[in-house]
Amino acid sequence: MNADMAVQNTPDLSLWNDPAVPVAERVDALIGAMTLEEKIAQLFGVWVGASDQGGEVAPHQHDMEEAVDLDALLPNGLGQLTRPFGTVPVDPALGALSLARTQRRIAATNRFGIPALAHDECLAGFAAWGATAYPVPLSWGAAFDPDTVRRMAAAIGRDMRGVGVHQGLAPVLDVVRDARWGRVEETIGEDPYLVGTVATAYVQGLESAGIVATLKHFVGYSASRAGRNLAPSSVGPRERADVLLPPFEMAIREGGVRSVMNAYTDIDGVPSAADEELLTGLLRDTWGFEGTVVADYFAIAFLKTLHGLAGDWAEAAGAALRAGVDVELPNVKTYGAPLLDAVADGRVPEALVDRAVRRVLSQKAALGLLDADWNPVPAALDGTDPGDPAALRGRIDLDGPENRALARTLAEKAVVLLSNDGTLPLERPRRIALIGPNADEPVAVLGCYSFPQHIGVRHPGTPLGIELPTLRDTLAAEFPEAELTVVRGTGVDDGDLSGLPEAVRAAREADVAVVVLGDRAGLFGRGTSGEGCDVGTLALPGAQQQLLDALLDGGTPVVTVLLAGRPYALGRAVGESAAIVQSFFPGEEGTHAIAGVLSGRVNPSGRLPVSVPRDPGSQPSTYLGARLAHVSGVSSIDPTPAFAFGHGLSYTRFDWTDLVVEAGQAATDGEFALSFTVRNAGDRQGVEVVQLYLHDPVASVVQPVQRLIAYTRVDLEPGEVRRVRITVPADLASFTGRDGRRVVEPGVLELRLAASSTDPRLTAEVTLTGAERHVDHTRRLHATVVQEAAARV
Repeated sequence: MNADMAVQNTPDLSLWNDPAVPVAERVDALIGAMTLEEKIAQLFGVWVGASDQGGEVAPHQHDMEEAVDLDALLPNGLGQLTRPFGTVPVDPALGALSLARTQRRIAATNRFGIPALAHDECLAGFAAWGATAYPVPLSWGAAFDPDTVRRMAAAIGRDMRGVGVHQGLAPVLDVVRDARWGRVEETIGEDPYLVGTVATAYVQGLESAGIVATLKHFVGYSASRAGRNLAPSSVGPRERADVLLPPFEMAIREGGVRSVMNAYTDIDGVPSAADEELLTGLLRDTWGFEGTVVADYFAIAFLKTLHGLAGDWAEAAGAALRAGVDVELPNVKTYGAPLLDAVADGRVPEALVDRAVRRVLSQKAALGLLDADWNPVPAALDGTDPGDPAALRGRIDLDGPENRALARTLAEKAVVLLSNDGTLPLERPRRIALIGPNADEPVAVLGCYSFPQHIGVRHPGTPLGIELPTLRDTLAAEFPEAELTVVRGTGVDDGDLSGLPEAVRAAREADVAVVVLGDRAGLFGRGTSGEGCDVGTLALPGAQQQLLDALLDGGTPVVTVLLAGRPYALGRAVGESAAIVQSFFPGEEGTHAIAGVLSGRVNPSGRLPVSVPRDPGSQPSTYLGARLAHVSGVSSIDPTPAFAFGHGLSYTRFDWTDLVVEAGQAATDGEFALSFTVRNAGDRQGVEVVQLYLHDPVASVVQPVQRLIAYTRVDLEPGEVRRVRITVPADLASFTGRDGRRVVEPGVLELRLAASSTDPRLTAEVTLTGAERHVDHTRRLHATVVQEAAARV
């Protein structure tokens, strides 16, 4: 197939086609040879869908854009192909063939043989038909395990690169500020350090496979008023600097990321797509980012239609280009003819076009797309026959055993046991009543950006493409000797109460009732969680709370299981449910993980990445609040959560002892050192998640009561002991001072070693000495955590 699909290059090797020449020289030579039209053509994408017959891609007709004429565009070249696999269901092998043929056409049609860069979504796995559906990012946060997330991202990247995709639109680094926001499931949690470390690991994994990772949404999208999607954000400069920006800063410094996507929102009247101080001043001039900035879909046009910042498309294009947006996605709108006209009449300097196209072409050169021997055939199609597309169907497996094993590992680590009166693990129950809208629903484990929920729902009758065992299936396998009675009770959000009597009757006749509640993921109102699925309160959707309360009244032990995209207030269940198991859209292997926790085959080790509220109306509220954000005697609203950030139980217990503060005093440029012992005092293997919080009792500006600065998973056999040593640089005590600069101030601090944000086990008082010290983006970002070799006692 290689010979058939290879692009024919001219015998003379142009400077820009020679990989031996430095990238900067190649790109400069190419730009010097291009017309303005050819340069601008590299600055936009076209939304396409691959052909399930292996033919060329076809432009996607989106209701927010006019139809695109590829024949008219391609002679000047094309910057990107938008979502060839994530637009319609397509067999992966035929999709790869379709993309390869389209790339050959693109390269052959423009003067310089430049192919497009193809991007797709990969929020919780490659969003393609038949690809592994991994747990959503909120579950990554619950696992507190960057290493597993890194391995998952590498597997996702290999699958994407294998079929010809170059860029993935993930991860999301938005820090949760209001759990009513529909996109909470896409985030990693409510703490910037947790978000930053886990997201950076994802970036490293994706980039290791050769895929360009894309940080989104830069910045402030999750801080919208009232949790409404695409609403204004009321964020002060310190909240932006100390809460919202650190995850992006960490991923850029440590992840090797090559792309950033702007947020839709505006902060203090300035939309991020037109914020030169943000996209150029901070991102590039200060942090040193050298990759591409791509527009969130339609964001440049929104400068005219939603923000009222531009009077026409040319003004919108000029504002975005000047700010630092290099590529318009998903389709050409403002960066086409309007930008060309604006440059021609002097409203937009051509130098801005050159700046953006230099970044785009540098990235294409680094990906090998400008090399003389570039071949559109992806690795997964090597050795196949392009002349027989039908024979290719089924040849590429994007959901192999290794992927599924990894999906199960992460799902198991992410299940959070919120409460347990001893009912769990279940001991050989004879009769189980399995009740609830998500008890026998295959897609209940999937988030909004999974292919079945994002795209598949628009193609009824098309197979899911992956196996999605329900909790009914996995519980039947986990408890083969038990009699399993399944009753729906009510829908996710239909409010139907007619099934409650049957559910109560089934529970009364059982030894235990497992009630499975939560969300249905979807887009723009098609679900209860997902993009555009915001809520007014954190009450369970529909009649689910009524169902839960009716079962609690029945006398049978009730185990509450949540398959959800956000935390919900659970009312009486917090104190009356025999156990509560929280899982955030755990992916295709998620019900195996939950069944394993219920049986005891899996000892739960997940911890909450977001607080579970006690009151459904107490939002916005996160653990990362100042003193005034917590309960007080002067307000009738108590924001205290039912289960706090970092909380999670185990089937064993751990003792924390022997704290030694090895260095309890340090200069403002020094570091502290402490060590302590963790012992598994139970009778089975388990994982304790050690969390270190910093409390600054006196500071020049108001600080959160505490914030996470380090964590580690400690895996111990029964009776096993491990000594944990943590070295904390003074830089981690820094914050944005009154003058806008980041400062380390002298004074007393508390380092709280904790099992959650409300469960401190050991506390060290330490002191910073000397003068105030200003730090910048080169400061240290991490404590050093070392676990000594285990010893059995």
